[in-house]
Amino acid sequence: QVQLVESGGGLVQPGGSLRLSCAATGLSLDRYAIGWFRQAPGKEREGVACFPSGKGGTYYADSVKGRFTISRDSAENTVYLEMISLKAEDTAVYYCATGVQAPAYYYCLGYGPMPNDYDYWGQGTQVTVSS
Repeated sequence: QVQLVESGGGLVQPGGSLRLSCAATGLSLDRYAIGWFRQAPGKEREGVACFPSGKGGTYYADSVKGRFTISRDSAENTVYLEMISLKAEDTAVYYCATGVQAPAYYYCLGYGPMPNDYDYWGQGTQVTVSS
């Protein structure tokens, strides 16, 4: 059974930093596309970063480019999202997901992670940026 568990969310002041973790069981994150998504109240879920697979390459949405970094620890089967210079508009529930079908791999670098292409999701972790 595939399970993704996020952690690391919380309340942070504008300009602050957080590191989110996504630990996987039941599959190897190196083999499949991994995406980080977020959903703010009243808004659609948006993809913010992805790896197409363990072979390298990353995608970042323009809204987070230069501030967020996606990384992985293969030994721990865990993916991270390092977030710096946080803004109020980054407030959202953040989700990690993995896509085991071809579209998640092929579209990650060119178009970013699309929710419909991802098969397994974590429960989400709340990030609130506020003074």
